[in-house]
Amino acid sequence: MLRIFITLILFTSVTIQGQNNTIAAGEKLIFTASYNMSGLLTDLAQVTMETSAVKTSKNTLLRLKCKARTYTKWDNFFKINDLYESYVSPNSLKPYLYKREINEGNYYKFMKYTYNHKSQTVKSLKRKRRKDGTFWEENKTLNIGSKTLDLVTTLYQIRNLDIAKTTIGSSDAFPVLLDNEEHIIRITLLGKETIDTKIGKKECYKLAISMNADNILKGSNSNLLWLTADANKIPVYAKFKIAVGSGELRIQSATGLKH
Repeated sequence: MLRIFITLILFTSVTIQGQNNTIAAGEKLIFTASYNMSGLLTDLAQVTMETSAVKTSKNTLLRLKCKARTYTKWDNFFKINDLYESYVSPNSLKPYLYKREINEGNYYKFMKYTYNHKSQTVKSLKRKRRKDGTFWEENKTLNIGSKTLDLVTTLYQIRNLDIAKTTIGSSDAFPVLLDNEEHIIRITLLGKETIDTKIGKKECYKLAISMNADNILKGSNSNLLWLTADANKIPVYAKFKIAVGSGELRIQSATGLKH
């Protein structure tokens, strides 16, 4: 499901606003993830994105959680149970902690990033399960750029962009930390398009997404994302092409929106 989350990521040639005016606690977006199996587009999993307030000893953070679960009928074939989450400032969406837990078939991996923005470093913990069922761990301190974010934080930062001021055909690149390495995602604004969705007919920004790691996303203009052209900028539809096939992501419901 990593590729599904990457497909949702975009950054156009605009600047991130200093104040979060878009994301609030209590929002919940539900998607159906489909995959092309033997030439047929098949609904495989549910993807849920939700936000909540979390109180700490010093302040209140915003928890950004993304889950991917296969529908029950596919569990015997290939069970997916993935969790991605970031804890960020509710005012600026700046991340403090990121966790990623992957359970896919017999494969398990856990990643945790603890940010130190003052020193521009991240403490990374990686834990993987060996074939014999035991675990190994790796701890590192990574140097990052001032604009480098994790996957989940990036997903929500896009909702705070002033895309309306971006010109059609413009593109920009943005660094994302993935498996302890910075990767560059490039986004191009293709224009606007009105599409039918489960939450109604929506005018959307249509964007093309590419990545310098071609083992994740394939093709030119083969990975597309539609965001509602309103104050919420909801991702409602995505098409993706990866090394082992292609698929789609379609929104099913959106509740708790700020606007």
